[in-house]
Amino acid sequence: MLFSSRYGLLLAALFAGCSRPTPQSAPAGERPAVLVFYKTQGFRHASIAAGVAAFQRLGRENNLRVDTTRLATRFVADSLRRYAAVVFLNTTGDVLDSVQQVAFERYIGQGHGFMGVHAATDTEYDWPWYGGLVGAYFKNHPQVQPATVRVADAHHPATSFLPARWARTDEWYNFRNVAPDLRVLATVDETSYTGGLNGQQHPFAWCHPYGGGRAFYTAGGHLDENYADSLFQRHLLGGLRYALGQ
Repeated sequence: MLFSSRYGLLLAALFAGCSRPTPQSAPAGERPAVLVFYKTQGFRHASIAAGVAAFQRLGRENNLRVDTTRLATRFVADSLRRYAAVVFLNTTGDVLDSVQQVAFERYIGQGHGFMGVHAATDTEYDWPWYGGLVGAYFKNHPQVQPATVRVADAHHPATSFLPARWARTDEWYNFRNVAPDLRVLATVDETSYTGGLNGQQHPFAWCHPYGGGRAFYTAGGHLDENYADSLFQRHLLGGLRYALGQ
């Protein structure tokens, strides 16, 4: 398994630092359920299939039920209540209509979790509530290239196992409208690549309580090979555990 049981006690303490709301737990005997949503109305990442497969694998290996969809019609109360967390995996553009947006706001307000991966910040620019949830909006990016991620907070399950300086190749987003309340977990070292515009504290991954629930975001995940990287898989799992509020 990617996430051994020896982390159990540590996780209970770590989640408390980012999560004030009471988490919604699965009924006794049921696996926690996650909905991975990957609708695109703009650029469509070729790595979506690899990302979906990675989340399905994480579910199998960590006793989670993972459902996947590109259908926004799942964003109604009767459907959403089945899930402890929703993942926006490389979504782009306006993916929910106004009724679906209200349903999702209510879902988060009931204490559920959100996880955004990569292009989740390139989504719903005209929905201010969502901008606050995901924590920032995509501005632009340079070409794909190697860079170094620096762990800013090693007391979180998405980063506690990472090296202090994590060399990897990805598409490095520059951000705008960064929310002021984020707990930044990792930054990208702009001196290690060309084209960074967010300065010394360029955020890469973060979490925060929001709207009655909780949200986690990672900027990684542009390339197919990112999802085959064992460290990135553990990074995703740690973010998912936080979103689930376990």
